[in-house]
Amino acid sequence: MTSRWRALLPLLLLLAGGAALFASGALDRFEPHRLLAEEGHLRAGIAEHPLSSRLAFTGLLALAIATGVPGTILLVLGGGLLFGAVEGTALSSVSLVLGSLALYLASRYAFGSGRREPPALAQRLRKGFAAHPVTYTLALRFVPIVPLGAMTVALAWLRCPLWLFVGATWLGGTVSLFVESSVGAGLGETLGSGEPVSAASLMDGRILIPLAAFAVLTILPLAVRTLLARLRRGS
Repeated sequence: MTSRWRALLPLLLLLAGGAALFASGALDRFEPHRLLAEEGHLRAGIAEHPLSSRLAFTGLLALAIATGVPGTILLVLGGGLLFGAVEGTALSSVSLVLGSLALYLASRYAFGSGRREPPALAQRLRKGFAAHPVTYTLALRFVPIVPLGAMTVALAWLRCPLWLFVGATWLGGTVSLFVESSVGAGLGETLGSGEPVSAASLMDGRILIPLAAFAVLTILPLAVRTLLARLRRGS
């Protein structure tokens, strides 16, 4: 095996694991309506095995994040539904840092093995990132519409410093996780009340407020960038 393939192997194994996890349908069990149907049984299991259940959730979410599998938001919503907004956020935050760090390190190892000079466009992008690494990293981490795995690989390719990556992942990611966990907790309280599901029940403030916060997080980086651009033109 050549050195190039050895460098790519950890990243390829993670991506292959993510594809297998997604194809297995294991994440389908964490869809909100399925969790609600088994909520009583799941809560009984959590009460009986408080430590192992939390370790299992944290490990599964970390694995999903590390492999870049789509649909991790289902796990985060499930964590909020089963553990509440605050504890669900705390558990998901640990998973986020561990899973993202594994994917980042595998990507850095893969991208660092090339001996040829990167294309001119790649050099310009890396140079622009190196000029303002903190600003770009925080902006990218606060954009929840960008797939988490793709953004982690992109930051590794841009050679984001490890300390900055971990800090921005924890800070920006935890804010989004709290919003998503709050939505999960709100769904559990609203849909688990025993009342028929209707449009009015989904307009509950416990769901709408986190969703509104999520929308604000989505447009905040663009709004800040636009404001800074106007200020620079005016100066």
